[in-house]
This record gives sequence, C-alpha cells and structure tokens, in this order.
Amino acid sequence: MRKPIIAGNWKMYKSFDEAVEFAEAVREQVPSEDKVDAVICAPALYLPTLVDVATETDLAIGAQNMHFENEGAFTGEISPSQLASINVDYVILGHSERREYFNETDEAVNKKVRAALINGIVPIICCGETLEERESGQTEEKVSTQVTAALEGFTPEEVKHMVIAYEPIWAIGTGKTATADDANHVCGKIREVVEGLYGQEAAESIRIQYGGSVKPENIDELLSKEHIDGALVGGASLKVDSYLKLLEAAVNA
Repeated sequence: MRKPIIAGNWKMYKSFDEAVEFAEAVREQVPSEDKVDAVICAPALYLPTLVDVATETDLAIGAQNMHFENEGAFTGEISPSQLASINVDYVILGHSERREYFNETDEAVNKKVRAALINGIVPIICCGETLEERESGQTEEKVSTQVTAALEGFTPEEVKHMVIAYEPIWAIGTGKTATADDANHVCGKIREVVEGLYGQEAAESIRIQYGGSVKPENIDELLSKEHIDGALVGGASLKVDSYLKLLEAAVNA
C-alpha cells in the first residue's frame, strides 16, 4: 500500500517570522512519518531555518524549484547540491506557474528531475491541463505528454521513488476542484503511462497526488479514490489547523 503524502506549497506567501511560527506550531503535531509524509515547500529564503526547526521531527521541508546544474554562472538560481547541503527533502518541479510565467519546458523539467535524484532529493513532478485543453478533450494527451517527457531516461527503481502531482491548471487557486472521480480517472491514466514506460511494479509504487483547491472539506473524498495518494496543497497549507486536518485525513484514508 502506498503511503499518502501531503505537501503544502506556500508559493510566495508568509513572512519569515510567520513561516517559523507555523513550523514550530505543527512540528510536534504531525502524524508519524510511518503513516503519512508531511511536507512543507517554502520560499527558498526560509529553507535553512525551517530545516533546523523540523530536525528530529516528522515534518519534511521542500523547495519550490531549483536549477538542474549543481553550480555555474546562473545568477539568481539555486542548485540541487545547495538544497542538498541544507538537507532539503523534496522539490516541486514543473509547476504550471513555472511553466507559464517562467517558460519552463518539458526538457528542463526532465533535467531537474535527474538532478534532484542525483542529489538525494525527492522530486514532486507537476502536470496538468488548462481549461481550454480540458474542454476540448485534450486532458489525457496533455498529461501523458508531460509525464512521458519528465520521466524519460530513468530506471524503474528510480521512478518508484518519485512523486507526480496532477494539478489541473483551471483548479489552482480558483476555488474550483475536479470531482474526485475525474481526478482519480486522470491519476489512473498517469499510472497507466508509468506502467507503459517502466512496468507494473514502478506504476504501483509511484505516488500520485492531486492538487487544485484542496481543502479539509474535500480531502476525504479525494483520498478515498484508488489512484490518489495525497495532495499538493496551496491555500489550505498556509494555516496550521487546516494543514493538520489534511494530514489527519490522510492517516485515516
């Protein structure tokens, strides 16, 4: 059975003091990592301090992006080796906002996934369609293309340890959520893509999250579905109470 993973994506929210206060409030309350992986992906400025706050607890800290080179003349970027040096556990890659606003390509995502694995960081690989693509029946094609490109060139054993986040772009921060059945259908298709590329064992091992206006009120139904192994959460991960409720739901799913 796949262990659920709840990852909060704070995006460009919270002051430094607010971030530390949050981590200090939840670090002793998160369920055992034997039951759920509890992750906070915070702004890069805060990562070293949050890693320290979370040390020897069941709270894991992740980054929201990184470069694919370990070093070089890339002003303003953060490298995977730098993240590894401060013991960051996870990194979000290929988020739709990175693709749309910062021109991130499928090729770049693939390179970043490779760099994350080399540096011992678990990649959370995002995929998802726009409203226009959904309404024109292109959801499965779009998601399949993104997942295939992101996973190109790996071994089945490497793929087992990755996380994929299906985030329909039209549901991110809009209050709209795909129905649990729709989300499960697409996550099932993603698993089929993985199986076609790397076999049944890899497909059954990889964890697939749903993201897009996830909150305590809809998490139970989402997690009850066969192919949904957790959630990549925006707004609901910014408040202590709602974040802990999401984790509790994952434990009880």
